[in-house]
Amino acid sequence: MALRFLPRTAWRDWRRPRNLRVPLHSTDVADADRRFLLLGLLPLWVAPGLADWWMHRRTDIEHTSGTKESAVHALMMTEAGVPVLLGLLARVNPFVLTVMGGAAVAHGATAVWDVTLATGEREIRPIEQHIHSFLEVLPLTALAFTACLHADQVRATLRGGPGPQDWRLLPKERPLPGPYLAALAAIVTAGVALPYAEELRRCLRARG
Repeated sequence: MALRFLPRTAWRDWRRPRNLRVPLHSTDVADADRRFLLLGLLPLWVAPGLADWWMHRRTDIEHTSGTKESAVHALMMTEAGVPVLLGLLARVNPFVLTVMGGAAVAHGATAVWDVTLATGEREIRPIEQHIHSFLEVLPLTALAFTACLHADQVRATLRGGPGPQDWRLLPKERPLPGPYLAALAAIVTAGVALPYAEELRRCLRARG
């Protein structure tokens, strides 16, 4: 009965968990970092990925380096996608930060392997090399901004974490808005997943 006398906003917050707001106008440093990460870096990450796919297509990847290089591209997308998914859906703690750091290192090493496979098999133009530079640095940039937003968890990671709870995969206490996640998923699917699936399909057909 007492709940009837709560203010309308308090009643709304009691009824459902509060989503994390995507800050659009705040000049607070943390809000600006979050805005750049969510509305700038992640959506724009698709642009160099799509440009790289186009360069592969122009240099006839299916009849040169073929399936082996295209499979490495799929591996690199997984190495980038897993930490992004964790950052969007999971609570950022020492476990998540460790996975992000390990994935960034693995992504960089795989990028070197990717170029090694392609060299001598197909033409890698200077513009493609510059596109690779963006694709290699963006995971590190995303990790850096995430670390800045969760400095307390970085300190806990360096100390080994104060308890077992910090090394578990947990959902966010305040989830990101559903419309934002849906829009980002649509952008990534249209701009990365489908083009690279098409590339792998072309390579498999050419090999067969």
